[in-house]
Amino acid sequence: MAGIYIPNILLAIPRNPVTAVGLPLVVGFLSGSPPASKVANSHWYHDLNAPPGKPPREIFPYVWTLLYLSMGYASHVAVKAFDEAALLPHTRDDLNLGIALYYAQLGLNCVWSPIFFGTRNTGLALVDSVLLTATTCYMTKLLDRPTSGKATYFLLPYCGWLAYATYLNGGVWWFNGPGRKYHKRDDPKM
Repeated sequence: MAGIYIPNILLAIPRNPVTAVGLPLVVGFLSGSPPASKVANSHWYHDLNAPPGKPPREIFPYVWTLLYLSMGYASHVAVKAFDEAALLPHTRDDLNLGIALYYAQLGLNCVWSPIFFGTRNTGLALVDSVLLTATTCYMTKLLDRPTSGKATYFLLPYCGWLAYATYLNGGVWWFNGPGRKYHKRDDPKM
């Protein structure tokens, strides 16, 4: 683990709490805006068979906004702990890897909507969701001790929501034909 290097820019962004919460908000908005318009203008999403427990789609923007704020602030807490001078080497290694995984999960989060809604590939989106959930849970574990549980407080709702979102994605994939990719020619509006 000692070989993980975090570029200074990736540490500088979360040092400021405003940019720490701003980054995931901007990334989430940019990755979610085009798919949101596709959902509104297509029968595809509305005609999908969903698993039990699917919430109304109107709550997703509110939930994701809160989760982006929370994960962003957790990154701030992690970098504050990283900046402490008296860290033990294994603690610094955990923080290094945890911060690297923060950016990895942010990337996985960013590509989920374009995969699911843009390409309508529910199977590939499910793979992304599983990787995102596993990465985030491991990141949360790594950041727990070095931040005295503070990062965990902000990340646990995100971990829970990701597990739920993975269940929903898996159900959509399963109930709509595993491996089936929706094609535009199937859309009656086209």
